[in-house]
Amino acid sequence: MTTLKLNIRIILTIFLGLFVSELLAQEVTISGIVRNSANKQPIAFATVGIKSTRIGTNTNDVGRFSLSLPKDINGAQLIISCVGYRSDTIGITNNKLIYNVLLRPINSALNEVVVTGVSRATLARENPIPIISVSTKKIEQATESNIIDVLVKNVPGLNAVKTGPNISKPFIRGLGYNRVLTLYDGIRQEGQQWGDEHGIEVDPYNIARAEVAKGPSSLIYGSDALAGVVGLIPAFTDYTDSKIVGKLFSEYQSNNGLIGNGIRLSYGNNHWSYALRGSYRIAKSYQNSIDGRVYNTGFRETTASGSIKYRNKKGHSSLNATLYNDIQGIPDGSRDSTTRKFTYQTMEGSDDDIFNREIVPEDILNSYRQSPLNQDIQHYRIYTKNHYELGKGDINALAAFQQNIRREYTHPTYPEQAGMYVRLNTVNYGIDYHVPILSEIDFSTGLNGMYQNNTNKNATDFPIPNYDLFDAGAYGFVKWKHDKWTIGGGIRYDHRSLKGSDFYTQTDSTTGFAEEITQGNTSEHYLQFPAFSKDFHGVSLSLGSTYALNDKVSLKANIARGYRAPSIPEFSSNGLDPGAHIIYLGNRNFEPEFSLQEDLGIEVGTNEYSASLSIFNNNISNYIFLSQLVDANDNPIVDAQGNKTYQYQQAKAQLYGLEANFVLHPSQWEGFEFAHSLAVTYAYNRSKKFEGAGLQGEFLPLVPPLHYVTSMSQEIKMNSKIFPAIKVNAEADFNGAQSRYLALNHTETFTPGYSLFNLGAGTSIKYSDKHTLQLQFQINNLFDKAYQSNLNRLKYFEYYSASPNGNLGIYNMGRNISFKAILSF
Repeated sequence: MTTLKLNIRIILTIFLGLFVSELLAQEVTISGIVRNSANKQPIAFATVGIKSTRIGTNTNDVGRFSLSLPKDINGAQLIISCVGYRSDTIGITNNKLIYNVLLRPINSALNEVVVTGVSRATLARENPIPIISVSTKKIEQATESNIIDVLVKNVPGLNAVKTGPNISKPFIRGLGYNRVLTLYDGIRQEGQQWGDEHGIEVDPYNIARAEVAKGPSSLIYGSDALAGVVGLIPAFTDYTDSKIVGKLFSEYQSNNGLIGNGIRLSYGNNHWSYALRGSYRIAKSYQNSIDGRVYNTGFRETTASGSIKYRNKKGHSSLNATLYNDIQGIPDGSRDSTTRKFTYQTMEGSDDDIFNREIVPEDILNSYRQSPLNQDIQHYRIYTKNHYELGKGDINALAAFQQNIRREYTHPTYPEQAGMYVRLNTVNYGIDYHVPILSEIDFSTGLNGMYQNNTNKNATDFPIPNYDLFDAGAYGFVKWKHDKWTIGGGIRYDHRSLKGSDFYTQTDSTTGFAEEITQGNTSEHYLQFPAFSKDFHGVSLSLGSTYALNDKVSLKANIARGYRAPSIPEFSSNGLDPGAHIIYLGNRNFEPEFSLQEDLGIEVGTNEYSASLSIFNNNISNYIFLSQLVDANDNPIVDAQGNKTYQYQQAKAQLYGLEANFVLHPSQWEGFEFAHSLAVTYAYNRSKKFEGAGLQGEFLPLVPPLHYVTSMSQEIKMNSKIFPAIKVNAEADFNGAQSRYLALNHTETFTPGYSLFNLGAGTSIKYSDKHTLQLQFQINNLFDKAYQSNLNRLKYFEYYSASPNGNLGIYNMGRNISFKAILSF
């Protein structure tokens, strides 16, 4: 900790020195407007930046931008880009302050600027790592229940393990949990992400853009980015016209009665920008044609955030804070054996018979009122990000503090007593320096990491111990760009330290629940978590290249070695996670995971169509996975409430597959688009003892089946200034059967294939030059198909071996009609 404090002091000293010195420097402000060259309409949220620096901004709702630059900026180049348009580069001169830019629509992602998984913002066509960007437009037009589901809908190869509508955990190419790193504004999202029923704690109305990097990104971010990165980029436009601008969001979803409202407010002048945001969403239990309403899947979510940003000619600094609170139901799947109606728990221990509970009354099933058995999650975050030019290079520094508090109330006889109550404090830090580009060589170096402290509070179940974690890593990355070639590679070293003290528990004589013992004679009590002190370290490597055959076609190849240290539950869990209904057992002898992944890809973008193909092969040493435990009679080991026992295992693994995308948008048929995407992943346990074992151990768990989506949309131009256009779309979502699953010890079961059909329409009402009302109507699962995804955890919430209607487990959401309105002002 002494070293960490010293490093933070050095970083703050450097930052404050730069900050104060630049306050006195002279600057010039340039501004302009970005328009569509085809129809001269302004382009909102286009990226505007200075080439080879991190100075940049986004256009506002009416396409306008402004940037504060050094007075002697003559000779610099301004890059303007946006999803669906060909980027443009404009030279900046001292005597020109206003720039009018026309971008040519091309419906191709080749010229997008991406920032996730790379050392410096770069064009997507120059990046050998497969990165998919999801634009503001796509996010705002989506009507999914959470931001991860929005991304799943738009990114082939990205899936989600779900526990109801509001809990979706991202999986990339068959890998998830701590292998997928989620970033919020470049800051690691740290919130007990190891749990099956632990969602992503972010405001869905505050995400303006997202990027998904597929493949090992450990080089930039360190451990936990083995499968890839989901980068969530919040809305913050640098307005400089000293006017308040904002957006209001409102939506309704029929299936679970979801009502959501959100607001964004921004204000800025030449140096300072401010933003306030907030949202409130509430939903009751969702429903389908098999189960009716699925008891206790509703939620109540509240968020708030604010930002302050200072800019001068050399860079910018920001101070940001977010607050997230969610009251989330905890379904357990208990039912009446004959009617298959859901039941609810009123007693505990030996007094609770899961096969003879009371049936949930209809008025409770249809109520927004939360059950006393729920999750109560708070996530607080405060962070600063700083970017400044340093000579002809630039330096970036960030520091963040996060606190995640999770209470899971699971005792009906003592409703105020939390079953699980953990508090996770995280300090994130990072600094990197980008050396001036010399002879077409771009070199970056940096260090980043985090310190964590996890503490069990007043609880009765303790799946993980108290612990302290310290991560530190340093990397170097070099990129050479010449003519049509871009070649990049780098190396990183990571070190992780885990420490924990003896953790004793005893049985409370009054309640019969377990409780932690922190003082007195512990020798007579149960040592649930013996003390530990463990160090992990690893080296990550990356080498890749892109070759632009022309301005329409790019070829890509990349090979990367990723590293991931075991997570706390994998390393040391020994207890019930009551919200997941799983008893976890870890292993302190686990070694770190190392992956070696090869990627090959081609991307094509023309005025008539765009297409991409990405093929990957990933070999993982020491792969960690969960397997259910059974007794001598091959029956699952469960406790009195039916909670199953799972133990972490380790083996060699191989995953390979492909993603393909094709979008037809003929120039002679204005506004028409015919899109197709395909993703398939094969995943095998390569341990010798499972060779040829088939379903009894040869396949890895939680692997998505073949997924094919095709959609057709038409934007209809209207001869009206108020209604400029209406867009209609139809989509078919095909999911293959998953016949390659882990049947060993009944961990998984076969999942039949299914097809879903969706319809939608949207328009914008332009009632003034600066004010618009965007309306979106969507019907998902049009034919009310009853289905179970193999990544739906609720599929396995079943306590009977047979049912009167032949259906076991809980089904996914049925037909859902959604309305969404966004008012810009």
